[in-house]
Amino acid sequence: MQIFDSILDTIGQTPLVRLSRLHPPGNLVAKVEYFNPGGSVKERIAVAMIDAAEREGKLRPGGTIIEPTSGNTGVGLALVGAVRGYRVICTIPDKVSQDKRDLLRAYGVEVIVTPTELLPEDPDSYYGVARKLAAEIPGAFLPDQYSNPNNPLAHYSTTGPEVWAQTDGAIDVFAAGVGTGGTITGTARYLKEQNPDVTIVGVDPEGSIYTAGPDGDIHQYYTEGVGEDFYPETVDLDLIDRWEMVDDHEAFGMARKLARVEGILTGPSGGMAVAGALRVAREDHDALVVVLIPDSGRGYLSKTFNDDWLRQHGFSTDIP
Repeated sequence: MQIFDSILDTIGQTPLVRLSRLHPPGNLVAKVEYFNPGGSVKERIAVAMIDAAEREGKLRPGGTIIEPTSGNTGVGLALVGAVRGYRVICTIPDKVSQDKRDLLRAYGVEVIVTPTELLPEDPDSYYGVARKLAAEIPGAFLPDQYSNPNNPLAHYSTTGPEVWAQTDGAIDVFAAGVGTGGTITGTARYLKEQNPDVTIVGVDPEGSIYTAGPDGDIHQYYTEGVGEDFYPETVDLDLIDRWEMVDDHEAFGMARKLARVEGILTGPSGGMAVAGALRVAREDHDALVVVLIPDSGRGYLSKTFNDDWLRQHGFSTDIP
C-alpha cells in the first residue's frame, strides 16, 4: 500500500511538462509547482522552516506561527499548522486577491490586511505588523522567509535535485521569478554544482528592485508574490546570470494564454516567469530551458481571469 502519513508527505516531486503548444520547438518545459497539495512552490519552504524551528526549540507545541506573506507561504504554513497543531497568523498587503485571502481563512489562518505601499521598515506594513505580533504573543515564531536560510536550503535539497534528475542532467537553462530569491538561489546552487555551465535566468516584474536597481524606478505593480522593493537576505544575486523584466500586461496575458493553449492554470507570476523564459528558449532551440511555474491560477480568478477587473485596471482581455 502507498499511504502517506500526512498531507505534508505529498509535497515535492512535481512534474516537468513540455510547453510545445506555446513554443513548438519543444525546448521549453515547465516545473509545475501547483501539484503541491496547497497549490504552490512555497510548501517546500514552509515545512523546511518549521522543521528547523522545532529542532532548534524556537517553536514548541501549541505555539503560534506568524508570517508576512503574499499568500502562498501562508498556505504552506497553514498546512503545517493544521497537521501539527499550531495557530497561524498571516499579514498580507492589500493588493493580494480576495481569492487568496479566502483560501488562507479556509485553512484556519487569521488574516491581517495592510497597505501595499508601505515600506518594510514601516511598523504598519505587513512586515512591521508581523514583527510586532511576534514580539507580543507568547510562544510565537516568525519564520521570516526573507532572511531564513532554510528557504533557499529547501530548494537546494529538493527542487534542484528534482530538476536535475527529471532532465537527466541535460538542463541548459533554469528560469524562475524572483521574490525572496529562495527558489532561484537554492535551485541554482544545486544545478551549478552539477554543471557550472547551466544558465540561471531571473525573471522580474517591472518596478521591482532586481531589474530597476536600488536607485532606479521602483514602483508598485499588480503581479503578486514576486519582485521586491528591498534585497532579501535569502537571495544570492551572484548565482543569477541573466535577468528578464516582464511588465504586468505581458504577465497577465501569458497567464491567460497558458490556460487556453496548454491547459495550465497559473497566476500572473507564473505567466511572468514563462514570458521571460520563452524569450530565452526562442534564442536557441537546442537549449533545454526549464521554467518554474510557482502556483495555481485558482488564487487569481477574481483578477487575472476576470475580464471586468482587467478592463477596470487598464489591461487587455485579449489572449496574445
